[in-house]
Amino acid sequence: MAPFQLSSLVGSLPYYGIFFLIGAAFGAVLEVAGFGDSRKLAAQFYLREMTVLKVMFTAIVVACVLLFGAAGLGLLDMDRVWVNPTFLAPQIVGGLIMGLGFIIGGFCPGTSVVAASTFKLDGVAFLGGVGLGVWAFGETVHLFDGFYNSTSMGRFMLSELFGLPTGVVVTMVVAMALFMFYAGEIAEAIFGAGRSWGKDVLRPRGWRKGAAAGALATAAVAVALIGQPDAQERWAALAKTAGVELQNRDPYVHPGEVVEWKRDGSMAVEIWDVRSTSDFNKFHLLGAQRLEPDRLSEPSYLRHLQGSGEEVLRFVVSNGETDATAAWKVLRGVGIGNLYIIEGGINEWLRVYPPDPCIATALPDAPRRNDEQLAFAFHMAVGSSCYAAHPDMRLKEPAVDCEEAARPTTTAKVDGPAIRPVPFDEHAKPSFVSKVKIVRKTKVKGGCG
Repeated sequence: MAPFQLSSLVGSLPYYGIFFLIGAAFGAVLEVAGFGDSRKLAAQFYLREMTVLKVMFTAIVVACVLLFGAAGLGLLDMDRVWVNPTFLAPQIVGGLIMGLGFIIGGFCPGTSVVAASTFKLDGVAFLGGVGLGVWAFGETVHLFDGFYNSTSMGRFMLSELFGLPTGVVVTMVVAMALFMFYAGEIAEAIFGAGRSWGKDVLRPRGWRKGAAAGALATAAVAVALIGQPDAQERWAALAKTAGVELQNRDPYVHPGEVVEWKRDGSMAVEIWDVRSTSDFNKFHLLGAQRLEPDRLSEPSYLRHLQGSGEEVLRFVVSNGETDATAAWKVLRGVGIGNLYIIEGGINEWLRVYPPDPCIATALPDAPRRNDEQLAFAFHMAVGSSCYAAHPDMRLKEPAVDCEEAARPTTTAKVDGPAIRPVPFDEHAKPSFVSKVKIVRKTKVKGGCG
């Protein structure tokens, strides 16, 4: 399933060759369309020449229909396609600044490269200005860093804005584009060719344009009817490869390796706990985030978990492995990478890193590894306030003291001050086979800007 994994080629000649050929082809198309002529580009703002609008909108809507059509047919995983994260306020301001520069200079950054490649002096001058602007921005961004990173909305799409199915939004975008094409033809006739307003101007011209518009509209409606795959359907598409990983137990990581990664600090680590609120409150790993398994079927909730696309190592955990594995399938289905399951769950974790006896004791009839019942009886709810919750810390300061808790006249202090700091024992590390393999993301982006 596309997009194809090219990370193994990073740094090689074929890797850069692929993008060079794509960029050269894109530049050639822009040049053929006349985008290397600043007069043609600037004329759109005066409604005399609408080639820019028609070419760019055609590219947008055709790509939109093909991308979501392929996703609906199971040929493409849209969750693995890079979408620029939305920072609403700074992007609005940036768009206004770029638009003003477009009007004054007659180019956008991409088209200035096209013009410069054909040795047009205005394109060369504009491209030099772009470089100067990038340098000035890099030197001053710290002065307005707060605004630059404000109003973050992550990976935000029109379907979320309108609360409509993706296929319906695709149809709306195509309808808007067709209307803009029609309005552009009228504007060119009146402001470009100097024709007077009348029925002749309003009548669409050219059967080829009408046929293309009809085909595009039909394809958009087909995308709406096909729909987009949900998390379970995405997992079904991945099951052939990811299912083999599960059978080989590749995603199951020993608690000791999780501790090593948390201690390492070279990569952000997140722990997603899919247990009940009751079990989570009794005990959970330090920094763990509780997920709501019932909401893993909600697209908005899954998009929230996908986050902003930063590289993070994530571990899913439940009391055993059954619930964590079910959540792992859903999360892998929506394209979340570097995702693993804590082997044996919390039950195994507590066997490897046992809590103080005054906090919890193992049940004599402890369930087997895949059983989702908690195999320890907790005498108090400690959350993450005990040694077992954070064995990665080199200096562990307990919030619960067993000797103090054993006194009948004293109440154990779960959130009280430290009583006896215990240094981390380097020789107490459990043995395990490392399984985590970090996959670095390559963000392939493009566009006029």
